[in-house]
Amino acid sequence: MKDFQQTVATLMVNNFSVDKTVNILVLTDVSTEKLGKKFSDALENDGWQVSSLIMEDRTKSGEEPPEAAANEMLNYELVFCLTKHSLTHTVARKNANAKGISVITMPGITEDMFLNGAMAADYSVVEQETNEMTAKLTAAKKVTIRTGGQYGLVIPIDGRNGVPSTGVFREKGASGNLPSGEAYIAPIEGTAEGTIEINGTISTIGLLEEPVILSIEKGRLTTASGKNGEKLLEILGEGDGRLLCEFGIGTNYAARLTGIILEDEKAYHTIHVAFGSNHTFGGTIKTNVHIDCVTKEPVVEWD
Repeated sequence: MKDFQQTVATLMVNNFSVDKTVNILVLTDVSTEKLGKKFSDALENDGWQVSSLIMEDRTKSGEEPPEAAANEMLNYELVFCLTKHSLTHTVARKNANAKGISVITMPGITEDMFLNGAMAADYSVVEQETNEMTAKLTAAKKVTIRTGGQYGLVIPIDGRNGVPSTGVFREKGASGNLPSGEAYIAPIEGTAEGTIEINGTISTIGLLEEPVILSIEKGRLTTASGKNGEKLLEILGEGDGRLLCEFGIGTNYAARLTGIILEDEKAYHTIHVAFGSNHTFGGTIKTNVHIDCVTKEPVVEWD
């Protein structure tokens, strides 16, 4: 418990600009209840004012929390979401931020991740590199992703603003992941064209033993190869869940590829594309799913 306790204490000092009068909610689900309690206990032992709430597991990332949980979030100043699936791209998170409530999402978090890998990074370095990459995204008109030696995906982003996920939260109404370290952007809907090889991780599916080839036409996922491709299409459904909604780049030098998207999408030498909602970070797609797909060692061409 000592190492975990020290990690949490250090995290609150280095990554947040709040004092111990702030009211904190730790929101967990059935799958993460045990780790959530350990996190809550560590905060309390460090002198923070903490309440906890357990909800039922969501079925996929981007799915809204129960109404009661969404309403409870509005009663606090800082909310940590230690959940199985991500609440990052939800209306509940967006509404809380609009009221000046900071929401830190930690989908798939494990005790190992608290103590090792991306969480152990020097976040002053992560913050600087993330902001630099975000500026590059904002300035670009489009990016072309080359993968597998034969595939190319063109993603127009002209006029859209990059979003930094630095893991450092200084303002009221802040949001982002912990661990963190990525720069991402909402592509212009209906414009991406091409094919990409995904050879890393797919959210809810995990590490891939063989690559999945995704074909995208007019910003919509049309085909996905293999059994894992079939699973991906099933998770996304037949509607707007298949729309390309995000392009992101990992900026955390300490992040590992473990099969958990929370850390994998932050790793150096990776990019990720996502399908589903992006209305929470500058896009126009509003649906009840958001699934990230990570690929290693791509070639990124900037225009």
